[in-house]
Amino acid sequence: MSSIPTSFFGWVYFLLQEYGGILFKGACVTLLLAIVGTIIGCIIGLAVGIVQTIPEDSNKSTFSRLLLKCEKWILYAYVEVFRGTPMIVQAMVLYYGAMSVFQIDMSPMFAGFFVVSINTGAYMAETVRGGIDSIDKGQKEAAVAVGMNHFQMMRLVLLPQAFRNILPQIGNNLIINIKDTSVLNVISVTELYFASKSAAGVYYRYFEVFFLTCVIYFIMTFTASRLLRWWEGKMDGPSDYELIEYDPMQDPCGHFPINPKAK
Repeated sequence: MSSIPTSFFGWVYFLLQEYGGILFKGACVTLLLAIVGTIIGCIIGLAVGIVQTIPEDSNKSTFSRLLLKCEKWILYAYVEVFRGTPMIVQAMVLYYGAMSVFQIDMSPMFAGFFVVSINTGAYMAETVRGGIDSIDKGQKEAAVAVGMNHFQMMRLVLLPQAFRNILPQIGNNLIINIKDTSVLNVISVTELYFASKSAAGVYYRYFEVFFLTCVIYFIMTFTASRLLRWWEGKMDGPSDYELIEYDPMQDPCGHFPINPKAK
């Protein structure tokens, strides 16, 4: 073991040598929980958002309309409950409640994935619904006019356009989940915060250890933010382009532009 340091940065370097592997494993668990939870949450939010935007059809039977209302009410309650309660409380209720009430002995990691996913799904449901509602109504009317049902309209017309609008919020949810997975230490998930507490308790150097933890969290969130910005830029396409003059009467197959200088 290295000699005990005396300065702040000496302690930081010493702790990084001693517990860098533990902190790295904790960071990997944090990223895994955040990424998988965000992906599953987006799928849940997409499904909930689509159902919430189904219009009532007066031509359908009373039972069908009542069933749709019940589904929307259940999904509305789900969104409000999980957006209105802290993730740390949700984790405690799910992990310890499943054992005490239903005798379900789930692992801490499974409970962590489940909590992050359903929490993210509740937020994404409102994001998806807002993204769909932001699309011009004329496109919805045009899709209905050509005979599309609700799910065809969503898949082929609305969601491809709404996705670009909701992409920043997906990125925000990922960054939030990277940070909020720290609350899962209350159910013994060995993520970064849990690993930091364990390392800090050995030498009682909490300031130095959590300084390292802050740096690691910032690296993860900053990297995720930059990657998502890059993805958004790719979706926007190139900023410089040149319009091609094209006359379909002279060139019905579109083999060459009218203006020879056009690219």
